[in-house]
Amino acid sequence: MSAVVVENLTIRYGDFVAVDNVSFQAEFGEVTAILGPNGAGKTSTIETCEGYRAPTSGSVQVLQKNPFTQRTSLHSEVGVMLQEGGVYPSARVHETIAQYCALYNRGVDPATLLTAVDLESKASSTWRRLSGGEKQRMLLALALAARPRVAFLDEPTSGVDINGRDAIRHIINDLAANGTAVVLATHELDEAERLAQRVVLFHQGKIVANAPLATMRSAQHELRFSSTPTLNVQELSTHIGLQVVVHQEHFVVRFEDIDSAFSSELVQRVSTWLNDKNLPLNNLSVGAQRLEDIFRHLTGGTQ
Repeated sequence: MSAVVVENLTIRYGDFVAVDNVSFQAEFGEVTAILGPNGAGKTSTIETCEGYRAPTSGSVQVLQKNPFTQRTSLHSEVGVMLQEGGVYPSARVHETIAQYCALYNRGVDPATLLTAVDLESKASSTWRRLSGGEKQRMLLALALAARPRVAFLDEPTSGVDINGRDAIRHIINDLAANGTAVVLATHELDEAERLAQRVVLFHQGKIVANAPLATMRSAQHELRFSSTPTLNVQELSTHIGLQVVVHQEHFVVRFEDIDSAFSSELVQRVSTWLNDKNLPLNNLSVGAQRLEDIFRHLTGGTQ
């Protein structure tokens, strides 16, 4: 049984089709990253999975229940972290977390939860006095009060400092390791690459990629290096038989990973050509394509 099953989901706002016949699943014990540019349809999809809106057509099942018509029984097993807001400005941190734990009544200790999100020193503070990163950690704590079987997390590390990010990553990894299905919506591709086992990429209301992250990255490899800006990209492309592109002051060659011998041969051809032209070869790397590059390729460079 999959934790979340979306089948042929379409969402319309009047004549505008926000989500166009999409299907995907999220599994227990995995982090599924929902990615896409602004306006791609991912927020509408996740809100439907959370039970906040009904689909125009198609179906959504969370824990084998309809999240819109069976939300009361479902929400006791689902944790939802909003991107921002949802807490009264004068609400105090510890009191609010304790109240959520009591409401869910699933055996979660509020003090332990407060420690897990590193807010012990802010226990008596009000919501309005928290920093942006502290608010994110509190919202995460409220989502965890349900001891969820499915957790929907919207931009959990947005505005959080390095130490806070490490704490949140640890919590998310522990959730998945303990069998929770984590559905992670984020614009931060580095976070998705660190945390996700599966990626669902939206673009213009459709899903353009839906695969395990390792499979997605291994499908394409790249050779990346730096040299003089005067390097003749067209001439090098002709010499190696592959297109060379310029990306953030680096020269990049993308190719299918046929075998390690091909990678070695490509490095040799590039280095020999540069040597013959008396051009430097710096910061050379060869490996699987980064999620950021895959994202740019499939969405036309938008985010």
